[in-house]
Amino acid sequence: MRRIGRGDIIAAILIALLAGAIFTSPPLQTLQGLSLDILTALRGRLIGDGRDPATSPVVVVAIDGETYDTPPFKGSPTQTWTREIGRVLGSIAEGGAKVIGFDVIFKNSIEQSEIPFGDAPLGARMKGFDRDYLIALRQLSDSGKLVLGDTLSNDHPDVPYRAQQVAVRNNIRALNVHTDTDDVIRRMPLSFSIQDRPVPAMAVELASRALGAKPEIGPSGVTDLSGYSIPSAVANTLTLNFRGMGRDVPTYSFADLRACVEKGDRDFFRRAFDGKVVLLGTVLNFEDRKLTSMRLSGGYDGTPAARCALPAPARTAQKARNDIAGVFVHAAVVRNLIERDAVTELGFPLRTVLTIVFAAIVGCAACMLAPGGALITWFALTAVYVAVAVGAFVHALALPLAEPALAGLAALAMMIGYRFIVADREERFLRKSFAFYLAPEVIDTMVASGKMPALGGEMRNVTMFFSDLSGFSSIAEAMTPGELVTLMNEYLSAMTDIIEGHGGYVDKYIGDSIVAMFGAPADDPAHARNAVRAALKCHQKLAELNASNAAFAGRALSQRIGLNSGAAVVGNIGSKRRFNYTVMSDTVNVASRLEGANKYYDTAIMASEATVAQTGDTFAWRELDAIRVLGRGEAIKVFEPLAEKDAESAEQKKVTAAYEEGLARWRAREFAEAVDAFEQTATIDPASTLFAKRARSLAANPPPPEWAPVNTLEGK
Repeated sequence: MRRIGRGDIIAAILIALLAGAIFTSPPLQTLQGLSLDILTALRGRLIGDGRDPATSPVVVVAIDGETYDTPPFKGSPTQTWTREIGRVLGSIAEGGAKVIGFDVIFKNSIEQSEIPFGDAPLGARMKGFDRDYLIALRQLSDSGKLVLGDTLSNDHPDVPYRAQQVAVRNNIRALNVHTDTDDVIRRMPLSFSIQDRPVPAMAVELASRALGAKPEIGPSGVTDLSGYSIPSAVANTLTLNFRGMGRDVPTYSFADLRACVEKGDRDFFRRAFDGKVVLLGTVLNFEDRKLTSMRLSGGYDGTPAARCALPAPARTAQKARNDIAGVFVHAAVVRNLIERDAVTELGFPLRTVLTIVFAAIVGCAACMLAPGGALITWFALTAVYVAVAVGAFVHALALPLAEPALAGLAALAMMIGYRFIVADREERFLRKSFAFYLAPEVIDTMVASGKMPALGGEMRNVTMFFSDLSGFSSIAEAMTPGELVTLMNEYLSAMTDIIEGHGGYVDKYIGDSIVAMFGAPADDPAHARNAVRAALKCHQKLAELNASNAAFAGRALSQRIGLNSGAAVVGNIGSKRRFNYTVMSDTVNVASRLEGANKYYDTAIMASEATVAQTGDTFAWRELDAIRVLGRGEAIKVFEPLAEKDAESAEQKKVTAAYEEGLARWRAREFAEAVDAFEQTATIDPASTLFAKRARSLAANPPPPEWAPVNTLEGK
């Protein structure tokens, strides 16, 4: 996981603000409607609604295809249906309906026809045809049970013909709908300004009569109906809640009801319409179809209700459609108002804040993770958010859905672009620069730390690692070039893998020699311990290669390793045109000298006291001597690492104990006693043999008083 810096946080915030502002801006306002469509579809598919249509407070009387195909309506123009409509409406009212609303408009009457019929117009011969119908309208209107519909328009208003207007005493309400810019109906108007006063829309008028309360507009502009403050994201509108996807509204065929009137079955009308709001409208496949927020999942033209007189027509199962008959839009408004179930949408400020917060979270994830991981995170966060949004929509609260998801995706893309162009330039430079020098794990550590190697050099505390193969020149002379290359590749690959596996950096190869450092360029507080472990592992690995690798067979290769810790200048050092990441200091020189000093003691690994001090009590050591290397006046104590603490063998413990005693006698000028101590293990330890020889010589020829127990090495 990538570390986030201050600049990344600022970038994530700015990107989130930009993405949120874009996707909640007016030009993309259709996304708000799309969110409603998606939520309606998801709720319908995942949760559904098990409400019984019989409990619906609103029912629909449909002038449907069956009506057009059934006598006496078959082949007759609708203007001739008025008498039958009046009879059916009267029976519905007698059945106990609270109020009846017209979603059909009869703009003309047969009595107005000027088509010649004999020696007079048809209309003149049909005078009085609508009398019974108009009387029924007057009676229903006077009882408060009837509202006719019209559509308001400055150019071409649709209104009932004049005689109907007089009959209902202008008891007419508008059927106009609120259409979004994408021609989808998601909200419905609550009222219209007519002669400078608000007049309720058809559905609001029907609901108010059913509830016995008038709508009131408060000082804040919120419409209140019978104690229900109607939520409005868009002023003076109600957001439709199609909880039952249209199937929660019982639908009666007008043809069957007309036959029921002929049958005289008053009980059926009482069972069907008592206490209901009734909407009369056309339900046809080609007329008055509306796109609503059910367009993605599909809605239904109600649920066929019980029949009274006519047999049910043969029909296939109802199928969901992306459009519904307009009468069901008004039915949904009536039900939302009576049941106080209209959708509550968040206002613009809250939608914007929620979108920005979501985009910011995704942006931060894109800042920390690789692009693939960030994309998976966006999918996961979006899925969780969708689940929360659907849960809220079950309770009629619509959270923005499309805006946060798209803003998050945009923030993801922008943050990836920002990282590629700005934030990750240093990381790419680092990986490219060190790909052939460092192990991938070390590079990852450097990237995670956020610390780049300083160009030109910086002072760091490091442990230097020098290794060389003993007597390799004479061995190489007896090999063919092909054999030599194969051997060196095997050896250097194995040693490099160990060094890099312990966090080391291979500075260079010089023939069979390896120069490496621990603690740079990646910070490593345990660089001394890792260097010692690498040295022990290299020594063990060479023994394995000698025993099992065909290229090493019969070579009996041995190596010398020198370790020293201290301050050094590390960085890109060289000319302006060519440089190398390397290290320089006296720490480096001493490590090189210690590698060569191994040959005097016939040891494989030698470390300075500075390295021993920085490893703590991690390893078991044997102090070898105090030496003065070539080119350095100050003496240093040198040590041989044996194994991890408490992991040394019994033989190592025996040799170390005898060697410590002999070294102490040596430094106390007790040379004869030193000889005795060193000779205890001289047969198995070359260093003890060396010291026994030196102690025997000084025992025979004692040194002067100013003698110091320091071994000055004459060569490298």
